[in-house]
Amino acid sequence: MAGILDLLNSDLGKSIISGVSNQSGQSQDKTSNLLTMALPVLMQAMKRNASTPQGAEGLLGALNSKHDGSILDNIGDLFGGGVSGEVMEDGGKILGHVLGGNQPNVERTLSSKSGIDAGSVSQILKVTAPILMGVLGKQKQQQQVNDPSGLDGLLGGMIKGNSPQQEQSFLESILDADGDGSVIDDVAGMVLGGGGQKKRSGLGSILGGLFGKK
Repeated sequence: MAGILDLLNSDLGKSIISGVSNQSGQSQDKTSNLLTMALPVLMQAMKRNASTPQGAEGLLGALNSKHDGSILDNIGDLFGGGVSGEVMEDGGKILGHVLGGNQPNVERTLSSKSGIDAGSVSQILKVTAPILMGVLGKQKQQQQVNDPSGLDGLLGGMIKGNSPQQEQSFLESILDADGDGSVIDDVAGMVLGGGGQKKRSGLGSILGGLFGKK
């Protein structure tokens, strides 16, 4: 299965980057770099949420209804004349559900690493979240995932599909380095230097590889 970051290198991905860039007023290079950082983290957070029966059922329900992938059928319409308030509101709800109280930490961390102001980061994530859900909806249909138990493999495959083993290891096991179940706290701590010295020094090259991609 292709990884979520492969999306950004596709024709669809280029259209998404261009549209998000125009919507936020940020350059395409910065937008692409931000999405390269943000998408795996959002995917991993979704995977954590779907690890409970209730979370998995909720995500499956969303993918069966509103987020069935139809948003991807004409990206030009989505961005034509600016993204609608309805889409932005939907994106905000998705982020709130996936990230919870960690959302401000995510936005600050991504802002620091991307050089994009936190307000624009928030706007970009709100635009991107419904698109990401649409990608999941399409993948669910293609793989004929009709049971909550199949979501773990679906989400895990899209994260693992991003290749280099070093990044896989980072996303799967080190995002929650302190074992508290909170992915984003650990990302913020490691990127911004809030963790212990051992944690920071041991992850320098991995973070460089993951967050330094174009």
